[in-house]
Amino acid sequence: MTIITITKSKNGEYREVTCKGHAGFAEAGYDIVCSAVSVLVINTINSIERLTASQITAESEEERGLIRCRFDGGLDEGARLLLDSMVLGLQNVAEEYGKKYLKLKFKEV
Repeated sequence: MTIITITKSKNGEYREVTCKGHAGFAEAGYDIVCSAVSVLVINTINSIERLTASQITAESEEERGLIRCRFDGGLDEGARLLLDSMVLGLQNVAEEYGKKYLKLKFKEV
């Protein structure tokens, strides 16, 4: 199962996105749930880095299925929109394929 934790401040500002694990929908290389999650998360991080002025810190460990992205300096409107879009896509994947493969958690700090 892939667990994605979206961390926001009390006033709704994104602070961190952590994606852990492999979906387990199918064998490696054929897992469409894992692929969908990876595309949504990685494309969002790349888009924030290249298309906005926001500063982020991202790290990944492919073997553990870990992607972590921190937003310490605040985000501009474009970055927030990209993250909102990512969350919408992830919610749709979870609804389509079930919570057995993808779990979204929301945390407030």
